Formats: sequence, C-alpha cells, structure tokens
Amino acid sequence: MTLTRLTALVVVVSLLFLCGTIDTEARHPHRHHRSPKNMISAPPTGAPLYSPPTAASNASSNSTNSSPPSSSPGAPIPTPAPTGANSYSLFDVLTYGAVGNGVSDDTEAFKTAWDSACQEMNPSMISVPKGYSFLIKSTIFAGPCQNIIIFQVDGTIVAPSEPDLWPVNSRRNWLIFYKADGLTLRGGGLIDGRGEKWWDLPCKPHKAKNGSASRGPCDSPVALRFFSSSNVTVDGLKVQDSPQFHFRFDQCRYVTVSSLQIRSPAFSPNTDGIHVEGSENVLIHNSVISNGDDCVSIGAGSLNIHIENVTCGPGHGISIGSLGKQNSRACVANVTVRNAVIRHSDNGVRIKTWQGGSGSVSAVTFDNIHMDTVRNPIIIDQYYCLSKSCQNQTSNLFVSGVSYRNIKGTYDVRNPPVHFGCSDSVPCTNITVSEVELLPATGQIISDPFCWNVYGMAQTMTIPPLLCLQEGLPRSIMDIDSNKCY
Repeated sequence: MTLTRLTALVVVVSLLFLCGTIDTEARHPHRHHRSPKNMISAPPTGAPLYSPPTAASNASSNSTNSSPPSSSPGAPIPTPAPTGANSYSLFDVLTYGAVGNGVSDDTEAFKTAWDSACQEMNPSMISVPKGYSFLIKSTIFAGPCQNIIIFQVDGTIVAPSEPDLWPVNSRRNWLIFYKADGLTLRGGGLIDGRGEKWWDLPCKPHKAKNGSASRGPCDSPVALRFFSSSNVTVDGLKVQDSPQFHFRFDQCRYVTVSSLQIRSPAFSPNTDGIHVEGSENVLIHNSVISNGDDCVSIGAGSLNIHIENVTCGPGHGISIGSLGKQNSRACVANVTVRNAVIRHSDNGVRIKTWQGGSGSVSAVTFDNIHMDTVRNPIIIDQYYCLSKSCQNQTSNLFVSGVSYRNIKGTYDVRNPPVHFGCSDSVPCTNITVSEVELLPATGQIISDPFCWNVYGMAQTMTIPPLLCLQEGLPRSIMDIDSNKCY
C-alpha cells in the first residue's frame, strides 16, 4: 500500500471512530497466518458490520417470525466500512439472493456469500436466518480464507428430495468444507438431508420399512464433510436423515463437536452419526445421536480422539473401524470414550478389523458407560466381514492397551455381553477390565463371555466373570510388536 492510500485509510478510520461504531465482542480465539488463497469468485458487493448477539438479543430475535424478503435478489448491497479489531462483517444469504422457500435453488446465493466472507479481511459471519427453508444442492465451500468465519445456521437447509435431482458426478457429498481453517458452524437451525429415497440404494443390504432387502449403487452422499481443515468448531445444530454419513472429518486437526442432535431411522443404512478419518485432536461431546449405523465411527489414521457425554441409540454403537479392509494398513491410537449412554443398539463399544490388514489399535479407554438393552455391549471383532465369502488370512491389526472401566447396564440376550474375538495369528494383548456389570435385559440367566486369543486381566470382580482372559503375553509378542504404528 502506498503512503497516500495509507493516509486516506487512517482518515476514514478516524472519522468512523468520531461518529461512533457498533459495539464489538472478543474475536474468535483461533487466528492463522495463511499463504495467498486460491482464486475465489469475486463478491457482488460488500456486507454490513455485525457484532455477535447477546443471549438476550437471541431470545428476542427467536420470538419474531420471519417472512420472505420483498426486495429483489439483485438489489445493490452496501459496501462494508473498515471495522474495529473485534468486529464481524455480516453476510446474510438473503442479501445475496437466497429465496428461502424450500423450492427455489439457493445454492449460488450461499456460495457467493461464502466467497465474499472468505475474502473479507475481518472476521466474518454468514447468516442463515430463522423462518426460512433453503434448498441447497451439492457444493464446496472452499478456503483458505483471509480470516475466521462463523457460519450461523438458524433457519433450515434442505437437500434435493430425489436422487435423480443430483448431478451424476456429485453424488458422494452434499455440503463440503475444504481448507476451512478456523470455521465455526453453529446455530439452532436444522440441516435436513432428505435421505429416505437414498436408503433403498445402499452400499449393503438392509431391511426397509416393508421388511424387504435390497442392494444398490454405492454413491449415496455424505451430508456434511470437512476436508483438510483445522481449528473447526461445530455446535448446537440439528441434523437429520442424511443419505449416508451425517458428518465426516477427513485429514482435520483440532476439531470440537458439541451439542448436536443427529437423527435418522434405525433402518436407514450407512447413516453413521459422526465419522472421523485421518484426523487428530478431535473432541466430540454433549450430543445425542440416533441412526441406522455407528453412532460415532473412528477410521484409519485417527489420533487423540475424545468422546464424552454422548447418548447413542438406536444404532450400532461407538466403533473403532472397520480397519484393514482389502489388506490395507491402518493406525488408530489414543482414543477415549467416557460418560456415554448407549441404548437399544446392535453394539456398545466396538473394535472391528478385517482379516489381511496390518497396523495397530492402541491406547484405548472406554470408561463409565451405561448400556440399555445392547446386543454386544463390549466387542472386539477381528473377523469383520459383510458377506459370507471372506477368506481366512494370516495378517491382521495388532490390538493392544484397551481398557474397559465401569461399564454397566443390560444386554440383549441374543449375544453374549462380552465378545473378544481376536486374530488367530495376532492376539490382542494388555486388555484390562474392571467394574463391569452387565445383566440380561430379559430373563435371569447370565451368558458366558466369548474369548478367543486374548491376553489381559480382570482387575476387579465382573459380571459376567471374565475367567477366559489369558494372563501375560503371547510367545510371539516380539513379532507382533512390529505391527505397531506408534
């Protein structure tokens, strides 16, 4: 910037200060220095300044019903003035041409609002206002951006209702956030994947409402997917009926997910609540998830994952895996699941690996978990297979250092309450169990646990008694240790 332009800017800021500016609040704590960002479409115009609302103002705004805007989509938008250090620039999707009637395609308005906010030098807020329903087709919200962005969803965002309405080349993802460092996606609104017609086209057979089974193409979209992003916060949203996974985080760092409500029917296939893959330092807490597959699933390359105060069910419980499919190498370590409730689910806390894989699962803690009529409350399954045609293979992942503490409740008597099915050639080691008390949901007979090639110890009395754990370490431990990733 030349001296003349700098002088002019100082004069403008001084005049704004004398005239009075809007109150501001503290800036989002995450700041990043970035390289020049990718080319993004130019904004149509600017956006007004915004200070994040107080609780009182939120209550006031929520009591007022909104109506569709009367101004034309092409109306000029005022250019933003320079802001103070802690101000947010507001980008309302209505101002950028969104209609919000649930029928008109508002994709371009959302994308343009994102691109404009992404180029803004000040912290920005994209507003999706209450009282509107916005139809959005598959799109990518791409960074890196100049500053942090708050994506405030107070209204409803809906996907196209028919699979045929999706582009053939965009059927694997719906809303994608790529290199969106410092993003906060939050609000009291609803994100509706409208996935019911996709569930008859799953990657694996399922029982539909009428009891029939079907198999279809493997291209159902993930509702919200985050790629290569750091310092991401997702808070307070309601997400329902995704065609496939509701949330997926790939190659992300420092992610906080809190206060979510995720809901889809128990018969909806492959609708994992939250899936984490190749990501580190992820916190998932204070959320309620009911769906047709894993409540939370942790994939290969995940490290330092903490799950706390999560209620799951119905569904398939909290899973590490599946890992090692098609003879791949997978590494997962430092996973903690604490203070969880799992209800009416096919599984409780599960580790699942395919034969033929390599790598390791280590340093895992399941602590203070309540089970309510769960079919497999505690399960390690190293023979995971989705068909009857899987061949026995020698190699497998090395599962070690897994702790089960204070796991209590009831189990579905169709399966044993504890199932440790470890690989013939790669035993599970250092499995510790304490304060486990699992009683049948019906009847009085307590089933025996299942143990196969598992080494560890019960540190307290347990129900059922875990006398099948082998003490010490296997003779082949030195060979097995070579599988460890960390």
